[in-house]
Amino acid sequence: MDNPGFVRHGMLRLPPGFRFHPTDEELVVQYLKRKVYSFPLPAYIIPEIDLRIHDPWDLPGGREEVRYFFSFREATYPSRNRSNPGARSGCWKAAGKETQVVASRCNQVVGMKKVLVFYRGKPPTRTDWIMHEYRLTRPEANPRNDAAHSCMVRNGDWVLCRVFRKKRPAKMEAEEDDEQAGEQMMRMGDDGSSCVTELPDVSGDGEEASSSSMSSTP
Repeated sequence: MDNPGFVRHGMLRLPPGFRFHPTDEELVVQYLKRKVYSFPLPAYIIPEIDLRIHDPWDLPGGREEVRYFFSFREATYPSRNRSNPGARSGCWKAAGKETQVVASRCNQVVGMKKVLVFYRGKPPTRTDWIMHEYRLTRPEANPRNDAAHSCMVRNGDWVLCRVFRKKRPAKMEAEEDDEQAGEQMMRMGDDGSSCVTELPDVSGDGEEASSSSMSSTP
């Protein structure tokens, strides 16, 4: 039986009653690693997207949903001298240091996770949009890893991104929505700029608990 696809026009479309709730380990091992090495995915459920040309509120999917995307690493970390071809109105800034993603069975580090916050405008103003960026780690130099990876060729420097909006009072959300709508109307082809810079550690930014890749609700 063919592996079903659940992405339509860049948006996740699951059957009624199903939810996509992967853990960090599942995202790295079952999806990102398979994507990087061109292995079949468990389900074609995560679309590819160029984050340079999208504000987080313009990404495919509902604003209240947690959204997942594959993107090339250079799209998240472009050159400082490179102009942005899209209508981006801000930039993603890293909040704190990367954390390790560890495989539960072998207690081995399989990836790294970075939390980023979207800043909008000039001077930059912090928003409620959060991104978790996952990347693979390079295999350690030992005979077992050398043998396992000798025939595996990386298909580009992919990262996997989880994007969501932190909850806050409805009145504040409505005011920000109106402001974002006004900015979109004022943008008439102006090029934006994209950047990722390091910030001091910020505890608890966008951490979410998740339990399983896909579950069916009664």
